[in-house]
Amino acid sequence: MSKDVKSVEYGLEKIFEGAEDFLPLLGTDYVELYVGNAKQAAHYYKTAFGFQSLAYKGLETGSRDEVSYVLVQDKIRLVLTSPLNSKSPINDHIVKHGDGVKVIALWVEDARSAFEETTKRGAKPFLEPTVEKDDHGEIVRSGIYTYGETIHMFVERKNYNGVFMPGYRKWESDYNPPTLGLKYIDHMVGNVGWNQMNKWVAWYEKVMGFVNFLSFDDKQIHTEYSALMSKVMSNGNGRIKFPINEPAEGKKKSQIEEYLDFYEGEGVQHIAVTTDDIVSTVKQLRERGVEFLPPPPQAYYDDIPRRLGDHMKIMKEDIQELQKYSILVDADEEGYLLQIFTKPVQDRPTLFFEIIQRIGARGFGAGNFKALFESIEREQALRGTL
Repeated sequence: MSKDVKSVEYGLEKIFEGAEDFLPLLGTDYVELYVGNAKQAAHYYKTAFGFQSLAYKGLETGSRDEVSYVLVQDKIRLVLTSPLNSKSPINDHIVKHGDGVKVIALWVEDARSAFEETTKRGAKPFLEPTVEKDDHGEIVRSGIYTYGETIHMFVERKNYNGVFMPGYRKWESDYNPPTLGLKYIDHMVGNVGWNQMNKWVAWYEKVMGFVNFLSFDDKQIHTEYSALMSKVMSNGNGRIKFPINEPAEGKKKSQIEEYLDFYEGEGVQHIAVTTDDIVSTVKQLRERGVEFLPPPPQAYYDDIPRRLGDHMKIMKEDIQELQKYSILVDADEEGYLLQIFTKPVQDRPTLFFEIIQRIGARGFGAGNFKALFESIEREQALRGTL
């Protein structure tokens, strides 16, 4: 990574200094996936990833068209939603895309202002500001479209003290396997079509006031066979980070092209969630049946001391143990990070998860790109899609 790129990466505060933050974001409120069978998907995420039951909406709560199960682990909330009849528009989304992310909900102080500020800057409306009430208070939500059919929902919950939102009830369940140490969403990555990355970078800058603080081109992200380009967008306080990927020319089909083919459009490629102990988390995930990408070669782990340099002095993890669980390591000026990527969590090779632990580092594992993409390509070869 060049010095110039690093200075941008570690200078978010300077970039936003003196700028008006017209869209203050407090964090990720929830992520909603449209899935074919929400009851079974909820069981999977509880069993495999250690999520806990939180809230439920369905026939028993008066919802006649859709059912939703809300899962929680620390600050992460997943909403799994399925249609209850053939007329629901949710069916169209599932038929086209398979299971995938529909809504990225952002926690705001003022959902009305968020809607006004983004739509007047060109955002396509999805949901006008709407007040939802029950005995526990009220929530205000509004929404706009982003890439593909994905939605950014603005959620104002300062006047609400219920379990999740009006229309939901507490989900009581005797089955809640232990959590696995997942803390919060670090970033979410979107895949867009050919020559669309800069369009969406400009959209996030104009519509949401984000800044492009880190960029990678196909000279940095490539293997012998494929390549991609990526730009990382962030809001002013750095709590929301959205890398945006697009394909680049290569000898064979890239992972981004494969995603676009099978998702049949643009959408969320992966959700990165943090842990304070990646070795323990990954060990338990494997024991619960979560599958990860194949490991890089021995030479990758032999080279870790050189790549980490002075950060080896503070590194507590044993390299052999990291190798045992195929965990990747990278460093930047601020520290180092540990990361690993699951295989797709549905039959289509689309959505997957990243597990990440940051020990000071603020980057995205640029030093791991080659090893990561070679692992993905081995999986693509098995699927016959490389």
